[in-house]
Amino acid sequence: MAIDAGLRRLALRTLLASFPGPSAPDWATDLISDGLAGHVLFGFNVVDHPQLAALTAGLRAARADVLIGIDEEGGDVTRLAHAGGSPYPGNAALGMVDDTDLTRRIYRAIGAELASLSIDLDIAPDVDVNTDDDNPVIGTRSFGADPARVAAHAAAAVTGLQEVGVAACAKHFPGHGATVTDSHLELPVVDAPVGVLRTRELPPFVAAVSAGVRTIMTAHIRVPALTGALPATFSQPALVDLLRREIGFAGVVISDALEMRGSVDYAGSIPQAAALALAAGCDLLCIGARVDLDLVEGVAAEIVTAIGDGRLPLTRVEEAAERVAALAAWARPVPGSVDPDIGYPAALGAVRVEGSLDGLGAPLVVQLEAASSAAIGHVPWGLGPHLDSTEQIRATPAQCDAVSLTRRAGDRSIVFVGRNLHRLPGAPALIESVAAMAPVIVVEMGWPSKWRPRSARAFVTTHGASRANGRAAARTLFP
Repeated sequence: MAIDAGLRRLALRTLLASFPGPSAPDWATDLISDGLAGHVLFGFNVVDHPQLAALTAGLRAARADVLIGIDEEGGDVTRLAHAGGSPYPGNAALGMVDDTDLTRRIYRAIGAELASLSIDLDIAPDVDVNTDDDNPVIGTRSFGADPARVAAHAAAAVTGLQEVGVAACAKHFPGHGATVTDSHLELPVVDAPVGVLRTRELPPFVAAVSAGVRTIMTAHIRVPALTGALPATFSQPALVDLLRREIGFAGVVISDALEMRGSVDYAGSIPQAAALALAAGCDLLCIGARVDLDLVEGVAAEIVTAIGDGRLPLTRVEEAAERVAALAAWARPVPGSVDPDIGYPAALGAVRVEGSLDGLGAPLVVQLEAASSAAIGHVPWGLGPHLDSTEQIRATPAQCDAVSLTRRAGDRSIVFVGRNLHRLPGAPALIESVAAMAPVIVVEMGWPSKWRPRSARAFVTTHGASRANGRAAARTLFP
């Protein structure tokens, strides 16, 4: 049965879709003409800058004020540089350097690059306070574990992006840093009193709002003391009572991708999740990465149905669409000079060395591989591109044998490189076994936990695994 054309258009005004490939299919541009708020770009949409500029120009030809968003956090999460790694360090490195003006300039540089490509919404910065070393999805995307430091850098990042007319997005409200599960895969729970949230999770969001952040993204997490049985994305106490009324945010609330298990497992389907999110106070719904015309039409139809049966007040959808329109009117990317050269010295300043690197010589480098989180995707990392003649091995811990590695190294040192080595199955035992037999240096490119391997000569932390971080680590080992 055909749905009301006016209500369909209203529903589309609250949606961020996506599409596969380096060029937009006709349905993606047709939806823009029909009122779709915008599209989010992913790595599979990006080949190079000329191609991406042509892609965004085609989207804007369908409607000039279409929102074009991207998750460009710098550091480990990059879409523009997904083929080779970001030239900028991520938030953990910036938090370690702790120079808020540098953070502002890094984010301004990211914003200037996006502006040159006619992208006007950066779904960044991540302002979660990463208080759990075992957090599988935030980690180095966070400015740190101290709420005051994260708050200061959150404000600086927002300022840098928005100085060039690119809307920033503080995420993931009310805070994803204390979780030990990934909301892409399940619904995490933060079992903390609201008072703890106010002192631990919320200060960065308050700082971002004070800095004028235009959008805030929800988290598909459950906080029983605040949201009850609901994910925060579907919770009026979280999005209206806390974020709107208490914190005073007047901008656009964006849902995290509705395709994620933390959302869809509760709602039952992506269309049902969309209706719940709008009713709870979201204004702009990010559908996800795997989107086609049928899905977008299904989401729009469910929103219209929810309006008709009373689950979703018409005025709520109109309010959401008006906020999204105001965001699109504000966003005016200002192309400026892009300065990727500031990334490397910033990354170098974040490197910390415990122990001694003297006499390292020409070691055997062993990069211990592990699956990337869904947020990061498949982005190259490590020391490989920055070492010329040094012998390197890439393997999982299960593929390595301590005795064989020691024999292969001979009288050379062994450098283990990894991300989140403390929770990579088999990695701590392997490294400590080798360190008992040979000189070992460890380079940790993930979140720096409290674990330190027994008998290792040195432990190097980079606070990220971007291309800039890898170059900085290589320079530290081999000055």
